Amino acid sequence: MKNITHLFASDTTLHDKPWLIIGKGPSYQHINQVDLADYHVLTLNHVISQIPAKISHLIDIDVFESCAGQILAQADYLVMPYFPHRNNQPGKDSLPELLKKLPLLAQMDQQGRLFWYDHLGIKALLKHGKWPVGLHRQIRVNYFSAEAAVDVLATQGIKKIRTLGVDGGSNYNNVFEQSSPTTLLANGNSSFDSQFAGIIKKISQYNLDYQGLVNHYPIKVYVATQEEQMLSVKVLEYSIKKHASQPVEVFPLHEAQIQYREPKDPRNKQRTPFSFQRFLIPHLNGLQGRAIYLDSDMQLFRDISQLWNLPMGSHDLITVTPSKREKKRRPQFSVMLLDCEKLAWTVDGIIDGLDNGSFSYESLMYEMAAAKNIGVCIPSEWNCLEWFKENTSCLVHYTDMPTQPWVSRDNKLEHLWMQDLIEAVDTGFIDIGFVKQHIEKGWVRPSLMYQIENKVLSSLNLPAEVCQLDEAFVAPYKSL
Repeated sequence: MKNITHLFASDTTLHDKPWLIIGKGPSYQHINQVDLADYHVLTLNHVISQIPAKISHLIDIDVFESCAGQILAQADYLVMPYFPHRNNQPGKDSLPELLKKLPLLAQMDQQGRLFWYDHLGIKALLKHGKWPVGLHRQIRVNYFSAEAAVDVLATQGIKKIRTLGVDGGSNYNNVFEQSSPTTLLANGNSSFDSQFAGIIKKISQYNLDYQGLVNHYPIKVYVATQEEQMLSVKVLEYSIKKHASQPVEVFPLHEAQIQYREPKDPRNKQRTPFSFQRFLIPHLNGLQGRAIYLDSDMQLFRDISQLWNLPMGSHDLITVTPSKREKKRRPQFSVMLLDCEKLAWTVDGIIDGLDNGSFSYESLMYEMAAAKNIGVCIPSEWNCLEWFKENTSCLVHYTDMPTQPWVSRDNKLEHLWMQDLIEAVDTGFIDIGFVKQHIEKGWVRPSLMYQIENKVLSSLNLPAEVCQLDEAFVAPYKSL
């Protein structure tokens, strides 16, 4: 019996395909639409009773006892924690001890098909007074076995992971309702959503290409803006598509040209002309599928499919976990992944809620009170407010209007934004005439033209006469 690292080191074919983790959730219904030959399959718990797999992953020894014969026949390998759970708790018996009690488990071990991992950590193992020999990495699992499966694959160098039946909510696919009724939410959680926080951390930590097979493309990105912000929107769009591995559609929300009334109470009126635009998204998206919401003053440095493919569970929307760096700032809902069918917002409905006291402007914008089930689980690196760290920051948000690099020469991250602007012009993604037009209209600072033409990334390197061009410039936000 060996550690999981020995399996992936000895069987080099395990890296030649993407992996598909299959669970018992409702989306298992799509199993017949998937060509399993395209993947190495890892099944969770009782799923091995339905389909063959490269790896059958179990946390609970109870599951092995209930379908040992099917595991023996259907799985190439069995992977379990060194101390399997029993009755939803880490059991007292280690795998070596269980080999003496379970003949079919011993048979798998004798055939070299049983592998273990440590999910307790060295302190817990020492407390047990029993631990496996040799160095090994702890596999993290807080709630459900899918977390451990993702961690197992990620720690073995697997980058491309797909899932089916790894869902939120509180139901299994009906195939499994009778076969494993005692394991459904036996750990006391109200839904399977709790597993996604741990999975999302692994996606970020290991830069995983993780995707549920029922997601749809193209990726839909909606941006709150007005015409005077369109240069920053075009740079945002360029930065998105520059890093994207999937087709992306970017839609500036002002182009919907949908008019709506202001709330009756002046205290609830929108602070900017585009404050309520985000509530247009579900209907613009046909009340179906996913959509990403972004502000216009942003720039991406990571593949947006990583955001698009984050598991949402039963949440209406998920948003970014606040960073300790921004603890003095108000909560942000400027990066959101939306389930348009569940939200079904209308702006008139939102304004009705403001008028009848269901929520205030502050609770609406800073708590997203119009949504019922919010997940705050997107890694903070997806909304870096005025900071950037190489290989860490996924999205930079130029949230301080007086120093936004298209209206100011005083932003410390100006070189990052200018790099994408210059590239976008050089590649023809942004027409130079478009930039000139925005300068002539007074929407962006005049010195940008010199920087583009001379490929100057930092305003610190501008001649004095170029800086003087900005003296009469008044940023559009000052007139809001």
